[in-house]
Amino acid sequence: MVVKVYGPIQAACPQRVLACLFEFGVDFELIAVDLDSNERKQPDFLQKQPFGQVPVIEDGEFRLFESRAIIRYYATKYGDKNQNLYGTTLEEKALVDQWLEVEAHHFNDMVYTIVLQKLVIPKMGGKTDFDLVHNCEKKLEQVFDIYEQRLSKNNYLAGDWFTLADLSHLPGIRYLMNECELGHLVRDRKEVNLWWDDISNRPAWKKVMQLFNGQG
Repeated sequence: MVVKVYGPIQAACPQRVLACLFEFGVDFELIAVDLDSNERKQPDFLQKQPFGQVPVIEDGEFRLFESRAIIRYYATKYGDKNQNLYGTTLEEKALVDQWLEVEAHHFNDMVYTIVLQKLVIPKMGGKTDFDLVHNCEKKLEQVFDIYEQRLSKNNYLAGDWFTLADLSHLPGIRYLMNECELGHLVRDRKEVNLWWDDISNRPAWKKVMQLFNGQG
């Protein structure tokens, strides 16, 4: 059965889910949602996602939203295909969850604010709050310094193999490296840079980027 994924390929959270689906070889249909026209706030979509956010997945009769909940769901459902992505022991899973929480609250919150200020607000005719952007950059520097220390001892955030914790960073770092023009936050840190080069070259992420670039 083909999984339905509602959301635009340009958005970070749908990209997170698609990367996970590609990792497990799950067939899916991507159903575009036009954010510019506020399609996500229309009654039909709000029946699927009451908060009007993307993505939403429909897996048969089962519906789920929130991208990190979705990737945990598929990592559990298809764990026999790749046990490393979410770990096999209670302790391994706890470490993956720990770094997923770090990504969601310490990393992604800063990236989201920068993207909003530098890309979204100007597109809507507003003015960028550069003081806020600078503050977020400084906080991200601290986050990446912690990552640098962690990655000097482990190949990946949750241990010595690639997990959901690493996967979840892919969309946000892609924004930093490209549209936000903040690639130095990654490139200036040896271990973080090596980690990024590693995870961004995974076949699953390359497939997401092919869809993003209209080549899929």
